[in-house]
Amino acid sequence: MNANPTLPSEAAEAALDQELKGLIADVLGLDPAQAAAFGPDSGLFGHLPELDSMAVAGLLTEMEDRLGIVIEDDDVDGEMLETYGGLLAFARAKLAGG
Repeated sequence: MNANPTLPSEAAEAALDQELKGLIADVLGLDPAQAAAFGPDSGLFGHLPELDSMAVAGLLTEMEDRLGIVIEDDDVDGEMLETYGGLLAFARAKLAGG
């Protein structure tokens, strides 16, 4: 039997990607298809009018609730919110205990 040792992490990565895109669509009121089309370089803060400073707080709170993570004030910076890839990397690191 040829087991692929990277499969579970790939599945987990895909699940996180899907969850985060759904979360963004829900919080910002975006069409789910628009959020589903986000790639690593898709702009978020400063690019999506729906993601203003008030929406950032809601987005981070929803990330904590849905992903089971704790986001400290010190964790939040412009770089993590600049692109979808940055936000995904941030979520991945928090889930890994970072």
